[in-house]
Amino acid sequence: MKTILLSVLLLVTGIVTLSSCSKDDAVTSASKTFVLVHGAWQASYVWQAVKDQLVQQGQHVVVVELPGHGADNTSLATLSMDVYRDKVVAAINALPENVILVGHSMGGMVVSTVAEKIPGRIDKLVYIGAFLPANGQSLLALASTDSTSQLGPALIPSADQLTLGIKPENLAPLFIQDGSDAVKKQVVDNYRAEPSIPFTNPVTLTATNFGKVPKYYVYTAQDHAVGLNLQKRMVAAAGIKSTYTLNNSHCPFLSMPTEVTVLLQDIAKQVPAQ
Repeated sequence: MKTILLSVLLLVTGIVTLSSCSKDDAVTSASKTFVLVHGAWQASYVWQAVKDQLVQQGQHVVVVELPGHGADNTSLATLSMDVYRDKVVAAINALPENVILVGHSMGGMVVSTVAEKIPGRIDKLVYIGAFLPANGQSLLALASTDSTSQLGPALIPSADQLTLGIKPENLAPLFIQDGSDAVKKQVVDNYRAEPSIPFTNPVTLTATNFGKVPKYYVYTAQDHAVGLNLQKRMVAAAGIKSTYTLNNSHCPFLSMPTEVTVLLQDIAKQVPAQ
């Protein structure tokens, strides 16, 4: 296991290096394309800091906003894990090159189904504090085994059962307890109740497709939403050998975006072990 221990010196060195390079110098033959997928109760805004840093370092980044999130007004009754999958597949198919696909939290379910659908377009699959299903599992089934998560008791189903809400005062403690006040406010201000139907959808994954995509998992060690024990059980079940650990909350891209950027850059350089 690789543990990311990034000091202030590393951050300063990275900034100095970036400032000493021209934009043309930053774009090299080693540039990769990252496709980033957010999790539940959030939207594409959560990736902005990481996207900006990756782009500054010469990478190409596409952030996908899932239907029913952010400003999207797709009918909640029509949403499913397949609908989420197809949005990401379309984004990848619009690109000329293969991608490093990154999923956070519920987004781990989505990127898994994408890898099953178009395995040849994905160079690497990265999970950050994410649900990592086996064939036939749903997010709800996985979450029900998480004895340390603080999320379940905080959920508020809507009367029509189409969404799951969370009280505003619970958002920061659940998702970003180590973030700045500004980041916590951002999470609260951008909150939207989560579509519930996709949580219940089991996924179909095969060794032929999903199984052949190289996978990397980033543990979020202080996670209040997806417990570390569940994360480790999912990784063990999937047989993933390439893992990292960030000692942070559920949303490291908000609380420590530079560390996440450096980690993704490192993963991009790795020779797949699978």
